Amino acid sequence: MKDLRRIRLAIALGVLTLVACTPATVNQASEEQTIRGLENDWQRAIAARDVNTIVSLHAPDAVVMMSNSPLASGSSGIRSAYNGLVNTPGVSLTWVPTKIDVVSPTVATDIGTYTLAYDGPQGRVTDHGNYTTVWHKIDGQWRVAIDAPVTTTPFPMAGASSASMDMADMQMLASSGLAWSDFASPGFDPGMKLAVLHGDPGKKGDYVLRLQFPDGYKFPVHWHPGGEHLSVLSGTFFLGMGNTAEWNTVRTYAPGDFIYIPARHPHFGGARGVTVIQLHGEGPFQLFLGSPK
Repeated sequence: MKDLRRIRLAIALGVLTLVACTPATVNQASEEQTIRGLENDWQRAIAARDVNTIVSLHAPDAVVMMSNSPLASGSSGIRSAYNGLVNTPGVSLTWVPTKIDVVSPTVATDIGTYTLAYDGPQGRVTDHGNYTTVWHKIDGQWRVAIDAPVTTTPFPMAGASSASMDMADMQMLASSGLAWSDFASPGFDPGMKLAVLHGDPGKKGDYVLRLQFPDGYKFPVHWHPGGEHLSVLSGTFFLGMGNTAEWNTVRTYAPGDFIYIPARHPHFGGARGVTVIQLHGEGPFQLFLGSPK
């Protein structure tokens, strides 16, 4: 009898061991569909500039590694990164997953391609690339743990002749040779003109550009992540500092006057008569309406 009990106990322990070692089953199709739905919610939130929803789709300790940008980690870092993204003029970001692999009940990987477009100082800019996203299931909900988009857009070839590239040699440009284009940005009235003298404002590196304002033009409160060195070349330029456009506080600047506007300082202003100013700064040039949060 004792031997029989020992055999039964051994069989029971063996069954328990097999159950413990058997991997949990995963419904690949169902979990993949759930993740695709969350990605659609994510893209809709970007289009709606709904940063709260974007952050909620990420794990509290998530890491985002965008191309040509500092690493963003945690909810506050991701919120800051996406605030900058969704407030980029004319931004559009879409992506298409090519493979979603649910490797366990709590981990999934997703790879695909993305397209990013926005309005730069010299017109529409489009970037293409690949991405890898790692999803973790937390408290029964899939959340982004790691997101790593990588651009495939090539850099300009060294030595290519373009006025928009940063040149190692001395550069001279006659005023009559400036190429003026319309400056278009959400919240700004039409009528402004822009000409790039040096560099590429949409990329890292120094740039010099000129802005031309028609008589009576006013621009709204906005700010830039980098500082601006501003010189008035002609006309009468108005500038006020602050979170709201209090026009009784603006100061008047004449040709030859210089202004330095520190990074993240909201400002507003306008012009009397046709007015031209020259700006120098470190790219990429970015413009956000309102004041920094």
